[in-house]
Amino acid sequence: MPKFAANLSMLFTELPFLERFAAAARAGFEAVEFLFPYKYAAGEIRQRLQENQLQLVLFNTPPGDVNAGEWGLAAIPGRSAEARRDIELALEYACQLGCPQVHIMAGVVPPGADRAAGSGSRSLRGRAYR
Repeated sequence: MPKFAANLSMLFTELPFLERFAAAARAGFEAVEFLFPYKYAAGEIRQRLQENQLQLVLFNTPPGDVNAGEWGLAAIPGRSAEARRDIELALEYACQLGCPQVHIMAGVVPPGADRAAGSGSRSLRGRAYR
């Protein structure tokens, strides 16, 4: 039987984000996911998860500057330090929230850039011990 998680970035948008956890539980969900938790302290999110007996199953690393067209930095040449910082932040949240999966936002490699020079694989190799 498939299991479903409520994406709190997309569902219950009539409510403030931290109130969506209770809405998901009332709707019968046992698990949630969302895009980016970084506007909120991990403790605030953990409290909502515990209060509503929900499991967090997935969230993303920070996207970078979405207004500039960035959707992650892990594969962008020359951005390895920022990508590593973002991965570290996501891992901190994942550990505090008991989240087993993090989607690493690779980003959009600029036209003409050397795709092989992307920073993602180096950043990931450096974090593989966790």
